[in-house]
Amino acid sequence: MTDKDLRITKDDLESKFQALQDDLQGRASDKKQSIVAAASIASAVVVLIAYLLGRRGGRKRRSVVEIRR
Repeated sequence: MTDKDLRITKDDLESKFQALQDDLQGRASDKKQSIVAAASIASAVVVLIAYLLGRRGGRKRRSVVEIRR
């Protein structure tokens, strides 16, 4: 092996970094869909719980108002 075979060129580095970046972007796009789905389900559950708790609180604090003339 000569010195020329052992040298790392700019093209070698660029190709390896590009391959690494493509791999990471592929993984991220796969995970992105599942993360968005989980976040939307979690937000729907939070809204539902807030609605039910508010409805229950409204029933407990409801007062009857009689108006007489």
